[in-house]
Amino acid sequence: MYNKSDIELKVAEFLLQIKAIKLQPNNPFTWASGWKSPIYCDNRITLSHPQVRTYIRQKLAQAIQEEFGSVDVIAGVATAGIPQGVLVAQELGLPFIYVRAKAKEHGTGSLIEGEVVEGQRVVVIEDLISTGKSSLQAVEALRAAGLSVAGLAAIFTYGFEKADENFAAAKCRFLTLSNYAALIDYAAEHSIIAKSDMELLGKWRLNPSEWGQGQVLSSES
Repeated sequence: MYNKSDIELKVAEFLLQIKAIKLQPNNPFTWASGWKSPIYCDNRITLSHPQVRTYIRQKLAQAIQEEFGSVDVIAGVATAGIPQGVLVAQELGLPFIYVRAKAKEHGTGSLIEGEVVEGQRVVVIEDLISTGKSSLQAVEALRAAGLSVAGLAAIFTYGFEKADENFAAAKCRFLTLSNYAALIDYAAEHSIIAKSDMELLGKWRLNPSEWGQGQVLSSES
């Protein structure tokens, strides 16, 4: 049985343990967008840890079967979703394809690589969801190619309202193994962050574009 709460916390534990996720509420990272962020996530690091990648592969496969039912093919989103997608496809014994960020400028000019069969039911694999923009571009590419997108599965989400809105507008269901709220709860419970920083971290998720702009980040007086 797919126990969502236990899995959320276990994946959070793994991601913090192998430093795929780093938390620095008082010394924030700067994203390419210019946003200040207390969190940095690089789920590609999971691929270097067999125990972690096996757990993620198995739980993604289990969640797909329970939440989306029978599917014909797994699709990865380039680039970080490709290796995760291959692992899940192997676990489920299914064909694999992937969606490029943009079509090739040579040869066939393909946007989707692999054997595409119109009418097949597909689940998209992503490593991380922020606003969902790049993930949903892949969803639209698959739909345009004649595939039926059952939904999208990812390792982690920041839990932005914008992502929920974007997926709802695209009429695309999605699930993740863990999320920002579970991560913060685990980190506070295990003294990875100070409990006094939880309010500060919570404010970032609600308004990431403005967080850290012109404010004193430390929660200590």
